[in-house]
Amino acid sequence: MTANLLDFDLEGLAAFCAQLGEKRFRAVQLFRWIHQRGARDFDQMTDLAKSLRDKLRGCARIEGLPVITQQESADGTIKWLFDVRDGNAVEAVFIPEDDRGTLCVSSQAGCAVGCRFCSTGHQGFSRNLTTGEILAQLWFAEHALRDRRKSSERVISNVVMMGMGEPLQNYGALVPALRAMLDDHGYGLSRRRVTVSTSGVVPMMDRLAQDCPVALAVSLHAPNDPLRDNLVPLNRKYPLAELLDACNRYLQHAPRDFITFEYCMLDGVNDQPEHARQLVDLVRHHGGHGVSCKLNLIPFNPFPASGLTRSPNTRVAAFAKLLSDAGIVTTVRKTRGDDIDAACGQLAGDVRDRTRVGERIAQQRTVILKQVPAAAAAKEG
Repeated sequence: MTANLLDFDLEGLAAFCAQLGEKRFRAVQLFRWIHQRGARDFDQMTDLAKSLRDKLRGCARIEGLPVITQQESADGTIKWLFDVRDGNAVEAVFIPEDDRGTLCVSSQAGCAVGCRFCSTGHQGFSRNLTTGEILAQLWFAEHALRDRRKSSERVISNVVMMGMGEPLQNYGALVPALRAMLDDHGYGLSRRRVTVSTSGVVPMMDRLAQDCPVALAVSLHAPNDPLRDNLVPLNRKYPLAELLDACNRYLQHAPRDFITFEYCMLDGVNDQPEHARQLVDLVRHHGGHGVSCKLNLIPFNPFPASGLTRSPNTRVAAFAKLLSDAGIVTTVRKTRGDDIDAACGQLAGDVRDRTRVGERIAQQRTVILKQVPAAAAAKEG
């Protein structure tokens, strides 16, 4: 089996090249060709010796993910559904803004955490993605968007690991992918512009702080343990006191001087004034000095299986005012891409019905296989 070069960060690629008897600078060249230029085959790499290209063709490949569907929202948001084999699929979402282009990336097919308000969690967990499958979402989106704009300028300035899955439960594949995103020979993203979102896997938060500290977002969603136990089952293993202690430890290494706390606004569940006051007390006084943070209030995107509804806008505004008046920087997330089920918490889409996805993948592959002989015949003719 040949090695997929998307599975390597630069150090991994250097080790692979060393096994081929090649020096490190060859790995740097390869890495640039793949990630900066979007090369898909070795013949494009014109500054590599033909002997090396021949060697690579025998033991390596550059394999992205087949795109099953692409949907575009009225607001310019684009969602891709990628085939990750065995009837599984994952989604990535590009969110264009005036001052940035953000890609929301998936780390797992499904999710095992099972938060009540997240449709991805309701579909269940299939498997972890490989490093190559995580990076392939950025690799494809960046170069597809450049082609679309007919420009060589970088389009994606921010990456958020907020797609399908709990990133810190796929730690071994996540960290090399993050390193490739940050590497100046890869995508050259700032640590401040790469964000890992977690529901609170405390031991892995501590490891990430040491191994690859990037911006951190924590899915909080409740100001007390009984309520969070109900909304975020992982809280039963790592309750709020442990989670906030881990946040303060992370801040000693983080590229930003705050943690972003995500808080999904659920009608009659966690959106009352007493919840806001508890939240203020939690983040201002935990451990005697609180946690440096920003609060991001997220309008809930309803789906039938949740049994939950969105908080009215007036209540969200009142909740935000209570937090702001207490001196906590608070924003209300603007909903993007909800007309294509690309908004926060909606990333399950067509994946919910795995049978239908599997059938679509099989149909797509059949069409491709039928087209290949015809294309080959046309080429020969």
